[in-house]
Amino acid sequence: MRNSIVENDLEFIINSDNIWNSLEGKNILISGASGFLPAYMVETILYLNETRFNDKTNIFAMVRNEENALKRFSNYDNRDELKFIINDVCNTIDINDEIHYIIHAASQASPKFYKKDPVGTICPNVVGTHNLLEIAREKHVKGFLFFSSGEVYGEIEGNMIPTREEYYGYVDPLDIRSSYVESKRMGETMCISWFKQYGVPAKIVRPFHTYGPGMNLNDGRVFADFVYNLIKKEDIVIKSDGKAVRAFCYLADATAGFFTVLLKGKKGEAYNVGNDKCEISIIELAKKLVNLFPEYKLRVIQEKRQDNDYLESKIVRSSPDTFKISSLGWEPHYSIEEGFKRTIKSFELEFK
Repeated sequence: MRNSIVENDLEFIINSDNIWNSLEGKNILISGASGFLPAYMVETILYLNETRFNDKTNIFAMVRNEENALKRFSNYDNRDELKFIINDVCNTIDINDEIHYIIHAASQASPKFYKKDPVGTICPNVVGTHNLLEIAREKHVKGFLFFSSGEVYGEIEGNMIPTREEYYGYVDPLDIRSSYVESKRMGETMCISWFKQYGVPAKIVRPFHTYGPGMNLNDGRVFADFVYNLIKKEDIVIKSDGKAVRAFCYLADATAGFFTVLLKGKKGEAYNVGNDKCEISIIELAKKLVNLFPEYKLRVIQEKRQDNDYLESKIVRSSPDTFKISSLGWEPHYSIEEGFKRTIKSFELEFK
């Protein structure tokens, strides 16, 4: 059974816009379906089947690890419309069913992997994108959504922040951390190429820092570490100077944005998905979270990072310009305070 925070999030998402009729009764292939961001899209569709759709929408959830997927979707183990495909997106994909939409979200998004497994970081974004674009071409899909990243902008000048979709900065292709950024850039170029040459209706989302229920608390990113500290009622430990500035977007807002682009965005274009109203430095975020829970009597502690596999970003400030997606009718709703309170409450409910 879903906890009350997730239930409320799903209701918020489906009430955020009247865009859902085009999904009713369709077949949707989602790669990396048990990942943090796409899993909420899966849950949203299942919730639509419960509350809105008479003709059920089928989800073909492509995952590499069946055990992890069954655990992530344990609340839905009796749902016939959720069909798992155990398959690495980089391998041959055989699917005989008609497919109407493809959401390609399979990717290693944690900086922990960029140094340890750069090849495994690159392949889903390039080889996997090729495989799914070819399926989209063969099946004549109605929509194809590629999950890129706000990191594709690279190191940009301060006057380009908040960053519009047409701004780009420096990326060193010989820096091992670029395995993620460069492969996401290539994935975007592939989407546009298949759109121009074959008419595949590809659209691209560039998520910025997104947090919320279900995120991996061990993926090495600071905001995940902070949530873990608060759940455990431990002091928040920062392993940097904390001066980096990021814009944080709550998962329910971001999910509504992803669907908005899939169903209302222009083909062959990219859209930032983030909350430019929630821009804050890492050290200030830590202090804010501690102050949200004064009853825990926690402190913010800074110390040197010991994890040599984690590659820190060189980006000092990152914030999206969201004018383009807002023109589709999407706006973020949740503040940092409300979003992180909901996130921590959700984890506490799960751990009871």
